[in-house]
Amino acid sequence: MATQHTYRVIVRGVWDGLTDEARTRLLAEVADHGLDQLRFTPEGALSYDRALKRFTYRFVVLSDAEDGEEMAVALAEDRAETALRALGCGHRDLRSTATDMDAMKINRKGR
Repeated sequence: MATQHTYRVIVRGVWDGLTDEARTRLLAEVADHGLDQLRFTPEGALSYDRALKRFTYRFVVLSDAEDGEEMAVALAEDRAETALRALGCGHRDLRSTATDMDAMKINRKGR
């Protein structure tokens, strides 16, 4: 059995071709998706601002360590695209970064 690692993945993109209905819905919910709501979740946490130019999704992804960050990014981007389709929101220019939380080194200061 392969070792699973926990990845934090940030997926960034640009809104594209938003319908009037989607724009109205996003603006009505903008307070629920601001900077104070940033967190990493398996379902993804969407954040954007009133300008409706760019958005960010933050995911926690469990993936086999041997598949590396590339697989975690692919899984997160697929989740983001699925969620955006469900919202009826067009997008483009997805780019992502992943951090392997199990491989991070923590520097603790001596007491």
